[in-house]
Amino acid sequence: MQSRNPNFEPYFANAGEYTPAIEAYMHKLKAEQVVERIWQHDHTVWKPRPEEISNRLGWLHSVDTMRPALGEIEAFVQDIRAAGFTRVLLLGMGGSSLAPEVYRKVFGVADGFPEFAILDSTDPAAVLAAEQAFPPQTTLYIVSTKSGGTVETLSFFKYFYTRAQEQLGAGVAGRHFVAITDPGSGLEKMAEEYGFRKIFRNDPDIGGRYSALSFFGLVPAALVGIDVRKLLDRAADMVSACRQNEENPGVWLGAILGQLALRGRDKLTLITSPGMQPIGAWIEQLVAESTGKEGKGILPVDGEAQGRPEVYGPDRLFAAIRLGTEPLDDDWLAALGDAGHPDLEIILEDVYDLGAEFFRWEFATIIASHALQINPFDQPNVESAKVQARKVVAEFQERGALPQPEPTATTGNCAIYFDRPAATLDEAIDALLQQGEGGRSYLAIQAYLPPLQEISARLQAVQKTLRDRSGLATTLGFGPRFLHSTGQLHKGDAGQGLFLIITADAEQDAGIPDEPGCTQAAMSFQTLKMAQALGDRQALLDAGRRVLWIHCSGIGAGLAELENAV
Repeated sequence: MQSRNPNFEPYFANAGEYTPAIEAYMHKLKAEQVVERIWQHDHTVWKPRPEEISNRLGWLHSVDTMRPALGEIEAFVQDIRAAGFTRVLLLGMGGSSLAPEVYRKVFGVADGFPEFAILDSTDPAAVLAAEQAFPPQTTLYIVSTKSGGTVETLSFFKYFYTRAQEQLGAGVAGRHFVAITDPGSGLEKMAEEYGFRKIFRNDPDIGGRYSALSFFGLVPAALVGIDVRKLLDRAADMVSACRQNEENPGVWLGAILGQLALRGRDKLTLITSPGMQPIGAWIEQLVAESTGKEGKGILPVDGEAQGRPEVYGPDRLFAAIRLGTEPLDDDWLAALGDAGHPDLEIILEDVYDLGAEFFRWEFATIIASHALQINPFDQPNVESAKVQARKVVAEFQERGALPQPEPTATTGNCAIYFDRPAATLDEAIDALLQQGEGGRSYLAIQAYLPPLQEISARLQAVQKTLRDRSGLATTLGFGPRFLHSTGQLHKGDAGQGLFLIITADAEQDAGIPDEPGCTQAAMSFQTLKMAQALGDRQALLDAGRRVLWIHCSGIGAGLAELENAV
């Protein structure tokens, strides 16, 4: 078989019948000087009014603005190592945690640098596991949030600060905490009040999902031993390329994403070689939250198992990212092309090209958003789930219990909540899938469960079975993490999603201190997680989405029932 990329070009596409539209659009971008206008911060590239655009373009200049700060970052890392910290736990959600997660998983931790992990789940099992693995005596806690008001991040802070104060004393606890936030945020004030070791104040004109090359990404990168100067050098090459009218890799990618989405190929299916697998979750948030609004959107499909060409509908675009000469299943990709599916491939020379790749996808996303005629920087539908979650919390505080609707059916270990008659779990799943439309709809599995590898593997098997059975693009997300990622698209797109929400009773729970250092806890992490699940369900229903909610009395038994039902 002839190689798909005989010259091993750093990026190429097999767009087939869509090639003329892509080329015409790129010509249009050039004629309208869109690239030049982006770099001039011209908000009219996207919308006639500047709100939430003009103050969200700082990331275009992150490479230049961060270079003078590298000395400060490097001195901080030296201080942390000299102080004897052997562990670092980042407390964050969404844009504050996803890029650090990619850095950690792609590069690993260099010899002599502290072990590094991220907590971005309010599931009590995840919180308790992090507490056990990252004791205050040897741990530096990074509290990372742009707004300073993210409920999950502040709950994490209150919990771990209280544990640190109990074990280290009030005068020492603050020295084990660092903040990354915007100037003037509530977190900045809290960090000053509680004596944090360090506050990194980020450029406020950078949105969370565009912050990989700012303090939010580079401080964690340096803490695991990455040469952040080399990383920025690679990114600078991509920045320069994305300023050009010809051979612009960001425009190339964005034009493909946007034009194919306009023609129904709006399920961006990510395929990665082993070393680049972690980048998928970051791309998922960037693309979904930026484009999923005004009845439009590009749905990234990350981590979906390979299938036969015939299980994929005419709504797919396959994007392969290869690290060096790492293997990809080229025969499978060629078979997809033979079946008429467009695909593209990007090749990274080595792991330090990750800096460039972050910028390429950011620039491509704003180009695709131009094609879709949307603002890539706002998130108008994110607040709907938060509003509903706050209502649930308020009811809990008033009544001492979460609102509990009557299930439409119960099985041995599961309660079923659905708007269609279904006496069993398999009947409910059948009824949900029957509402889908091949080539347009997608199925989102939303698991408010511990984000453990075993649970993830079982759910991925369920995901594959449902994909093969329905022919629908199928995604899997752990809650509440996905609320800060695909949650915007779920409520803001054209309404083609089917939603399978899975919750379960917690085997253990942990209270959220009312204030940092306080032993009183009016609410627990399980209560917060369930409030978010209930709030998201209601927001989906209010948006006219089709939702099946399954609540399990036990995680293991409930998953077994689900596996049998599919």
